Amino acid sequence: MIFRVILIALIMVPISAYSSSVKVHERILNNGLKVLVKEDTRSPVVVSQIWYKVGSSYEPGGITGISHMLEHMMFKGTDAYPAGEFSRIIAENGGRENAFTGRDYTAYFQTMEKSRLEISFKLEADRMRNLHLDPAELKKELEVVTEERRMRTDDKPRSKTQEYFMAMAFANSPYKNPVIGWPSDIANYQVDDLQAWYERWYTPNNATLVVVGDVKPEAVFSLAEKYFAGFKPSKVKAIKPQAEIEQHGIRKTTIKLPAKLPYVLMGYKVPVLNTIENESEAYALEVLAGILDGGNSARLATKLVRGKQIAVSAGAGYSLMSRLPELFMLDATPAEGQTVFDMEYALKEEIYNLKSELISEQELQRVKAQVLANSVYEKDSNFYQAMQLGMLETVGIGWQKVDEYVEKVNQITALQVQNVARKYLTEDQLSIAYLDPQPIAESKQRRKVTGGRHAN
Repeated sequence: MIFRVILIALIMVPISAYSSSVKVHERILNNGLKVLVKEDTRSPVVVSQIWYKVGSSYEPGGITGISHMLEHMMFKGTDAYPAGEFSRIIAENGGRENAFTGRDYTAYFQTMEKSRLEISFKLEADRMRNLHLDPAELKKELEVVTEERRMRTDDKPRSKTQEYFMAMAFANSPYKNPVIGWPSDIANYQVDDLQAWYERWYTPNNATLVVVGDVKPEAVFSLAEKYFAGFKPSKVKAIKPQAEIEQHGIRKTTIKLPAKLPYVLMGYKVPVLNTIENESEAYALEVLAGILDGGNSARLATKLVRGKQIAVSAGAGYSLMSRLPELFMLDATPAEGQTVFDMEYALKEEIYNLKSELISEQELQRVKAQVLANSVYEKDSNFYQAMQLGMLETVGIGWQKVDEYVEKVNQITALQVQNVARKYLTEDQLSIAYLDPQPIAESKQRRKVTGGRHAN
């Protein structure tokens, strides 16, 4: 009860009180590298992230997952710093480093004591242009990625179902492919493939350098000039558009996998902030997701899990900050005695209720309060602040949107929520996957494979 009182109190405070009080400083080097700096003096720590505009949605057939593979290989050394030296030097200076690959970006990051920022820049600049791709290292890392895929996808029925679901829901969008890639593609990467991908995308004019922490912007810009300005830009050839074909009816698939429990996954095709004509609709879809699955007091938890007790779990989600149109997702695991079809009906019933009845002002304020509280807490993290700036810039929305989110959400009305539910959550745009559990065979002991540091 105390927590809820706090949330309600927060929503009553003017938005401006929680918007970023610190200016983001931007500079674009002559070679096209964009540098964003945000000063945060609360601790003597600095986060440095470099974001490249390339991810799985940039990949053609035959080399799916190559962005993720290259992320692994970026830790395998240059002529100046052999394999393992990058990580050793960062650790020796008390820092932490890693990387991650998504559908729309690949990013590398270091968290350091503020006086060590130059070390981070020196190392990161070196591998932007001087990566050495060794066939022997690639062979070892292929084993690592294969094992990663097994652990994260192949041996997890839900993850495997989600992968099959995306491949069915999208007919032409590159979002149909998994970030880690399809197994046959992973098995056939060659050094030449990775070299070509590296040369095409790892260039200063295709990157954004983000620094957040106890630093002075001009000092950061000077360091960026010192280590990155000498690199010549490359001509970045635009990828061919892969617009999703129009869907004209519901799509369904049943997936039989060894599993303990059944599972249903549903997704409606929806636009995102990057592609929508009226941006308020994207924020209304965000609120809609919060109504369904925004904490323990959200509808799916209170009605399906704790209320009717027909679901072990139920959730909903929407990502408005993607490069391409997305899916508004719902999923559920049925309780004992219930089926996936019962879950489908229950989830559709909740969607119907949102279309037919306006949500109450109290419910609307609950979601807005939660959004505001989350935004406040997120600003406590230098890393997350940098993440927001880097992601917004890299997907094409622009970092300037970073402080608009809370304000835009708070402008959404109950009628707008109802309207987007009616407009976008239609049967003609719906795809459904059912996981049909099969007996689980005794698993074989597998050899543990270790490799480069990475987050995805």
